[in-house]
Amino acid sequence: MSDQHPRDQTEQVVRIAGISHHYGKTQALDDFTLTISAGQMIGLIGPDGVGKSSLLALISGARALQTGRIEVFGGDISDHTHRNAVCPRIAYMPQGLGKNLYPTLSVEENLQFFGRLFGHDALERRRRIDGLTRSTGLDPFLSRPAGKLSGGMKQKLGLCCALIHDPDLLILDEPTTGVDPLARSQFWDLVASIRHQRPHMSVIVATAYMDEAQGFDWLVAMDDGAILATGTPAELLERTGQGTLETAFVALLPEERKRGHEPVTIPPLENDDQDIAIEASELTMRFGDFVAVDHVSFRIRRGEIFGFLGSNGCGKSTTMKMLTGLLAASEGEAWLFGRKVDANDIATRQRVGYMSQAFSLYSELTVLQNLELHARLFHVPKDEIPQRVEEMIERFGLASVRDDLPEKLPLGVRQRLSLAVAMVHKPELLILDEPTSGVDPVARDSFWRLLAELSRRDRVTIFISTHFMNEAERCDRISMMHAGQVLDSDAPDKLREKRGASTLEEAFIGYLLEAAGKSADEQHEDTSMHIESDSSEPVKRGRFFSLQRMVSYVWREALELQRDPVRGTLALVGSIILLLVMGYGISTDVDNLHYAVLDRDQSSASARYQLDISGSRYFIEQPPITDYEDMDRRLRSGDLALALEIPAGFGRDLTRGRDVAIGAWFDGAMPQRAETVQGYIQGMHQHWLAEQLRMQGGLDSNSAGNVSIENRFRYNPDVESLPSMVPAVIPLLLLMLPAMLTALAVVREKEMGSIINLYVTPVTRSEFMLGKQLPYVALAMMNFAVMVGMAVFLFDVPVKGSLLTLTLAALLFCITATGMGLLASAITRSQIAAMFLAMVGTLIPAVTFGGMIDPVSSLEGIGQLIGQIFPASHMFTISRGVFNKGLNFSDLVGSFWPLLLSVPVILGSSIVLLSRQES
Repeated sequence: MSDQHPRDQTEQVVRIAGISHHYGKTQALDDFTLTISAGQMIGLIGPDGVGKSSLLALISGARALQTGRIEVFGGDISDHTHRNAVCPRIAYMPQGLGKNLYPTLSVEENLQFFGRLFGHDALERRRRIDGLTRSTGLDPFLSRPAGKLSGGMKQKLGLCCALIHDPDLLILDEPTTGVDPLARSQFWDLVASIRHQRPHMSVIVATAYMDEAQGFDWLVAMDDGAILATGTPAELLERTGQGTLETAFVALLPEERKRGHEPVTIPPLENDDQDIAIEASELTMRFGDFVAVDHVSFRIRRGEIFGFLGSNGCGKSTTMKMLTGLLAASEGEAWLFGRKVDANDIATRQRVGYMSQAFSLYSELTVLQNLELHARLFHVPKDEIPQRVEEMIERFGLASVRDDLPEKLPLGVRQRLSLAVAMVHKPELLILDEPTSGVDPVARDSFWRLLAELSRRDRVTIFISTHFMNEAERCDRISMMHAGQVLDSDAPDKLREKRGASTLEEAFIGYLLEAAGKSADEQHEDTSMHIESDSSEPVKRGRFFSLQRMVSYVWREALELQRDPVRGTLALVGSIILLLVMGYGISTDVDNLHYAVLDRDQSSASARYQLDISGSRYFIEQPPITDYEDMDRRLRSGDLALALEIPAGFGRDLTRGRDVAIGAWFDGAMPQRAETVQGYIQGMHQHWLAEQLRMQGGLDSNSAGNVSIENRFRYNPDVESLPSMVPAVIPLLLLMLPAMLTALAVVREKEMGSIINLYVTPVTRSEFMLGKQLPYVALAMMNFAVMVGMAVFLFDVPVKGSLLTLTLAALLFCITATGMGLLASAITRSQIAAMFLAMVGTLIPAVTFGGMIDPVSSLEGIGQLIGQIFPASHMFTISRGVFNKGLNFSDLVGSFWPLLLSVPVILGSSIVLLSRQES
C-alpha cells in the first residue's frame, strides 16, 4: 500500500490509528489508519456505504469513537475537554442537501443563528454575512426560507454557515450529491477561493463524483471500510494505467468485486423516426404566479434512452409528472404512445414504470414479496404472476437474495430490485429519477447494461434524469433545461460541437451561463471570496454556559414555533378545545335521571310517594311501568336508570304503623352512578316516611329525639362538578400539552439531521435544552392565562384565593411539564415515539395517581408513593385550594416545595440523558 498521508507537509491536522466502527453487525470501518496534513484538500472517494461518512463524523467529533484513536489538532477527539477546545476550529457540513440548515428560517436568519453560536457580535455578524452572501450569490435571497432554495443554493448556504467562524479544518461530506453541474462548479470555485484566502485551512471531502475528485490534492480510495490506495490523482491514474478516476477506482477494487465487469457499450438505436413514444407540445405548468415549466416541446422515439439534465428546480420532475398524467398541465398537450395524456386514464399510466431515487420498496417484505405485491398492484393476471416474478428474478440477478429483506441488500443489488419492481408489469416507458446516485462504478455499469438491453431488445423507452455526465454521454439524446425552458435537445456529441466544448459538462455549464446572461469569467468573479479576516479579539465565551448561545436557540425555536401552523394550532387552540370538552364532559353530577314506577297499590299514599320523588331535581319521571316485562325491556334499552315498585298494601301498612318496603331496580352498567342513585333513593325514602309520621302525629318530641345531624358542604355547597373539575383540568392540560409539544423539539432535529449542530458547535447541552424549553414555557403560560379566563368567565368558577400564588405555581409546573417533554425527546428517536411517551408519562400518572379523581391519601402502597412524588398531585392541591378554598401562598407552601424540587430533577435528567455525540 502507498503512503497513507500527503507528502511534503509538516503539520499534521488529523492522525487516525487503528479505528474500527460498526452499526450492529455491519462493519463500517475496519482497522483504519490515516494521517492528514495541514493546508491540503483531501478527497475520500468511493460509493455509498464504504465508511466515508462514518469517518468524517468521527473526525469532527459528531460520532462517538468505538475503538482506535483519532487525534485532531494534536489532541484526542474522544476527550470531552479537547473536543470542546478545538470545536470552534472545525466546520462540519454533513451529507444531505441543507442537512445542517433550518428550513423555516430564512437565509439571513440561518446565518445569524450560526454567527451567534460562535460568539460574534452584531457588527461582526453583519460584516461576515454580507461578505459570504455576496461571494456565493445568495445576497438577493436573504429573506427566502432555506427550505425553498434549490439544492445548489442550499449547499452554498450550508457552506456559508460552516465558514461563519473561520475554521482551520473544513469537513465536507458529499457536498455536491444531487446538485447540478453548474452548482457543483460554482461550489468548488467558491471553495478554491476560500483556500486561496486561507492557505493554512485543511479541507477533507467525501465524494462519489470521480470527475470533481480530479482537482483534489490527495485522494483516499475506500471500499468496505478500508483503504484501497492513497495518492495524488495523477499517481492513482499512473498506478492503474487508466485514463479516468472512475476506471482507476474499478481497477483498484479487489478481484472478487470486479469479476465479470465490462465497459458499457450502447448499440446504436435502430428505429423508425416516426414511431413516437412520447410527444410534448407547448407544455406549461403554473403554480399561482410561478411558471415551473414554460412551453416545453419535444418528441421521444420508442426504445430511445432520453436523458434529462438541468439545474435543480428547473422543472424536470414537473415535466415528467405531466408526461405521465400525474399532474395536469396548465397549457399544452402531451401524448403517450399516440394517446393524449389524461390524469384519469389509468390504462395509459399502467404502461409506465417509475423508479425513484429513494427506491420505493417495502422494507418489511422480502425481494420475492415486493415483486409479487407490485405485480398485483399493476393488475398482472393472477395466473401469470409466478412466472412473471421468476422472470424478473432471473433477468435482474436476484435469485441468491430472493428471500432477503431490501434493507439487508447491498446498494447495487437494491438498485436492481427497484428496477425489477418497476419492470414487473412490463411497461413500455420507464422513468428513472437519478437511479444510480451513491452506487459504486461496477454496479452502475451493470445497471446501464440492463438499461441498454431493455432499450434495444425490448424496445422500452427510457426517460432518465441524472447529474453524472458519463451517464448522460450514454443517452441517445439529452434535453437541457433551465428555469422551466428547454435550452437544447440533441445527441451528446452534437451538443458538445455546438458549444465548442471538450466535455459534456463544460457544454452544459456553457448553456446555463448563456441562459443566465453571464460569461465564464463573470461566473468566476461571482464565486470569488472577498472577506476580510477578523483582526479583533474573539468574543469571550463562557466555558460552561453562554447566555448568548442559549438566547440564540430561544430565538430560533420561537421563530420555528411561530411558523409551524400545526404546532401553533395545537398549542393555542388545543387547550381551549380540551378544556371545553373535559370541563363539561367529565362530570360526577348524578341528576336528570329517568325513572318510572310500577304502582301495585294505587292508593293516595303511593300517589304522595311518587309526587315527592318527581319534585326532586335529580329525577325525571317517565310513563308508569305496566309489568316486569316492560320494566326489563326499558332498563335493558337504557330508557330508565331507576325502576321503583310500590307493593300492594303500601298505604294500609303505612297507616297501621307497619314497616313498609319499596322495591328499587338500578341500571348497574355504571356502578358508581348506581351507588349514588341508591343513596339518593334511600335518603328520600327515609325522609318521606318521617314526614308522613309527623303529619299523622305519630312522632312527638321525645320519640323524635333531641339530636339531629344537619349536613353542610364547604367550598362547593351545591356539590356540583364544574367547581371541582375545572381547577383539576387546568393542571392536567398544563402538564400534557406542553410536554407533548416540547417532546417534538429535540426529536425533530434528530429526524431532520440538524441535531448535528449540537454535536459540532460550541453550544452545550444545557444551553441547547434551555433554549429549546423557554419558548414552550412562555407558550404554556399564555395557555394558562387563557384557561383561567375561561374558568372565571365561561364556567363561572371564580378564583377565590391568591391569583399570584396560582400563577407562580403554574410557572413552576410549566417548567416541569416542558422538562418532561424534553426528557421524552432526549431518549427517543422519532416524533411519534416522543409524543406517545410524553402523553403516557403525563396523562396516566396524573389521572390515576395524581389525585384528579380520587385523593392520593386513599391510594395504597406504590400507587400512593407515585402520587406523593408526582408533581401533578401538588399542582392539583394548589389549583383547587386557590380556586375553591380561597387559600394563599402561606397556606400552600408545603405543596410548593415538591414542585420546586421537581424542576432541577427533571430538567437535569433530560440534559444528562441527551447525548452530545451520535453513538
